[in-house]
Amino acid sequence: MRPRSERIQMVTDSEFTLSKTQQCLLLSIHRSGLYYKPVPETEENLEIMRKLDELYFRLPFYGEPKLTQWLRKEGYTINSKRVRRLMGLIDWRTIYREPKTTISDPTSYKYPYLLSGLKIVRNNQVWAIDITYIPMERGFMYLVAIIDIHSRFVVNWSISNSMTAEWCVEVLLEAIKIHGKPEIFNSDQGSQFTSLIFTKALLDNGILPSMDGKGRAIDNIFIERLWRTVKYENIYLKSYEDGVSLYNGLVEYFEFYNFERQHQSLKYNTPSEVYKLVA
Repeated sequence: MRPRSERIQMVTDSEFTLSKTQQCLLLSIHRSGLYYKPVPETEENLEIMRKLDELYFRLPFYGEPKLTQWLRKEGYTINSKRVRRLMGLIDWRTIYREPKTTISDPTSYKYPYLLSGLKIVRNNQVWAIDITYIPMERGFMYLVAIIDIHSRFVVNWSISNSMTAEWCVEVLLEAIKIHGKPEIFNSDQGSQFTSLIFTKALLDNGILPSMDGKGRAIDNIFIERLWRTVKYENIYLKSYEDGVSLYNGLVEYFEFYNFERQHQSLKYNTPSEVYKLVA
C-alpha cells in the first residue's frame, strides 16, 4: 500500500468524473482535511485566543470577568464584549458547581447523564465525543474526536473551520461503519450534540445518548484528558502553519496515540492493544 501522504492526493485528471466527496470516501480520508479557509481574525486576537486555550487547562473555572482582568494585566487593551466573543470562538466552557435548586429548561433533545456509578469494563460500551479549538500560525480550526472510554482508543476524528451538527454526524457514522456501535454515547450539551440530526443518528442506530450536566466538564473527563494530551504533546509543540499541515500532523499523531503511546491507566498498554486492534 502506498504511504498515506501519497494516498491523500486528489484525482484531478479530466477523464475522471468522481466528485471529491466520492474520492474521499474511496480513500477513507476526511473531507475537512482538504478544505481550509483562513479565519479572518487579527494577529492580536489569535494571540489572545492561543493564550486562553493554554490557560483553560490551568484555570477552567475562570469566567469572563476574571479573564478580562487577567488579559489586562497581561498588557492587552480589551473589554468584556471582546473577551466573551473570543471565549465563544475557542469554546471556553467555565466549570462551575450549580446549586441543586437549578433545573435546566427541558427540551426534546437533552438526555440524562448515564455514566455516574457505571462500571465501564468492555470496548464499545461507552464512546464519548467533544470538540476543541486548535490554534495555528495563520488562523485556527476545530478538532472533533470520538474516544472509546474503556480502551482510550480514538475511533474517529476530523478537523473543520466551523462547528456544525452535520460535521459531527458524519464523523459519528464513519466511526460506526468502521468499528461498530457503542451501547452508550456521551457528550456535553453543545448545540451540535443536542440537535435533532445528531440525536436521531444515535437513536436510529440503537445507541443510548448520555449528556453531561451543564457546566460540568468533569463529566466528560476522559476526552478532556485527551485534549490536554494532544495539545501538550503535539499542537503547542508543532505550531502548525495552516490546515493542511495540521491535518497531516494529526494523522501522524493519532496513529502514534492509538498504536504506540503507552497509558499508565491501561497498565502501560497502548489503546490499540486494549481495543484489540493492530497497526
